[in-house]
Amino acid sequence: MIKVLILEDDPMVAVLNKQYLKEVEGFELAATANSFHGALEVIKTEDIDLLLLDIFMAGKDGLELLQHIRKKNEWKVDVILVTAADDVDSIQTALRYGAIDYIIKPFEFERFNQALTTYKEKYHWLKKQNSFKQEELDQKILYQNKKKHTSLPKGLTRNTLQVIVNAILEKGEEPFSTEEIAEKVQISRVSVRKYIKFLKEIGLLGERMTYGSVGRPVYLYVNKELTKSTLQHFF
Repeated sequence: MIKVLILEDDPMVAVLNKQYLKEVEGFELAATANSFHGALEVIKTEDIDLLLLDIFMAGKDGLELLQHIRKKNEWKVDVILVTAADDVDSIQTALRYGAIDYIIKPFEFERFNQALTTYKEKYHWLKKQNSFKQEELDQKILYQNKKKHTSLPKGLTRNTLQVIVNAILEKGEEPFSTEEIAEKVQISRVSVRKYIKFLKEIGLLGERMTYGSVGRPVYLYVNKELTKSTLQHFF
């Protein structure tokens, strides 16, 4: 398991980050902290693999902690920024000090999941290697190639995709669930879920996770770039 430290001084955001972390397989929350010194004590005493780091907080900020970690060069901690800081200086400073990803608040679970999943793949792949060939390094670490879908995945059909897309487009900018679309098009939730997953994977739908009255996560989807023209080559 990849051990994670969350540094976040906003209690509500810290809870959200912890909930999101639970949804991504392969990660374990080692500790949370709400200050520079609190996080530093955890890093000194525990084996932390990944730090989810906020910038804005009272006292010394997150970038100062990142710089301190790198200058000391004692702790092998990877860092992903999760912060409202969207200015160029903060982003450049974080990247110069080795941040492996940068998530700007507010963010959706999809972006969080993407960052951690990508990190997990690299983390485990590096653990298995002693040396690299340039092609392997480029593909796995430096220039990861994203698969471009030129045809529908096995099991999906053009006609059903078109029906589901039409139903989603009717929702406009309103968030929707798999169940809502399944009820509207009279297709099973399992089937609809496959099509929504495909549309999310190619970047046309966004995903949000909320918690219902019984505490279970509920996934809602929003239209990001979905139009009939963006899927024209599938019809």
